[in-house]
Amino acid sequence: MQYRRLGRSGLQVSELSLGSWVTYHNQVDVSAAREMMAAAFDAGVNFFDNAEAYAKGQSEVVMGEAIKALKWPRLSYTVSTKFFWGLDANGPTVNQKDTLNRKYLTQAIDGSLKRIGLDFFDLVFCHRPDPHTPIEETVWAMSDMINRGKALYWGTSEWSAADIRTAWNIADRNHLHKPVMEQPQYHLFHRHRVEQEYATLYDDIGLGLTTWSPLASGLLTGKYRKGVPQGSRGAVKGMGFLVEGLTDNAKNAAVTQLEAVAADLGCSMSQLAIAWVASNSRVSTVITGASKLSQLQDNLAAVNVIAKLTPEVMARIARITEPLAS
Repeated sequence: MQYRRLGRSGLQVSELSLGSWVTYHNQVDVSAAREMMAAAFDAGVNFFDNAEAYAKGQSEVVMGEAIKALKWPRLSYTVSTKFFWGLDANGPTVNQKDTLNRKYLTQAIDGSLKRIGLDFFDLVFCHRPDPHTPIEETVWAMSDMINRGKALYWGTSEWSAADIRTAWNIADRNHLHKPVMEQPQYHLFHRHRVEQEYATLYDDIGLGLTTWSPLASGLLTGKYRKGVPQGSRGAVKGMGFLVEGLTDNAKNAAVTQLEAVAADLGCSMSQLAIAWVASNSRVSTVITGASKLSQLQDNLAAVNVIAKLTPEVMARIARITEPLAS
């Protein structure tokens, strides 16, 4: 496992990391989480991604219990959370739903820290942009979160390049903590934002990336070519919105062609897709997900495939996927 700087910060994160979206609490209990996090850690993974909204807060609880049982030194791992959608037992109230206002952010961090059982998060993301709250208010609230010792770095997820630059400029003018990283979706069929929209931000402000969905929610494994199998991500309650994309005939046909590329490289389709994302030097870490240990082990073996992605192989992959990429 190699390590990369998170943008222009001094923090180093493993090139592959482990996330909890969909799986923790829904498919993975504390025992399974502990087993997989231990295996990931032993393989060199030092970044574990989470969010307040995942499983309505229970994902943080599961990960926290696993971390407690593993008894790792706090300096040896990095943990994140994200805020935007709000969380409340009786449903989010008006000032904690789809927002990044100061009141919500100031209180949300305390709830997440309590659920996960930590004194601080290493990374905190604004999970989506909030068009109704001035960016300046959000920037001050996130900078204050760091000043209060609740987080070490802050960033964004699925923000436009223009909004990220605006936030960075506000922080720069006011001598506040600047956004360090962005967490965008990035895979073979979803490229524009990372490769084009953010292009000037990498050198201009030193933006780092913690990318999600390298397997396009499972599409790039090839298992959705005959529908949605039982036990898969697409079959999880509340994930029905993914089904249309997972059963796209043209993309599934492309996956069949990609399997021939993977076979020539001696790797699995999943490993090829993950390695392709990791081959982008702008990516600080590729967040992977798994519902069982064997799946995790297969994904992590993608580190051995990165060096095999020669210009000729990349050109072959591009011919198959670029016509279908957005």
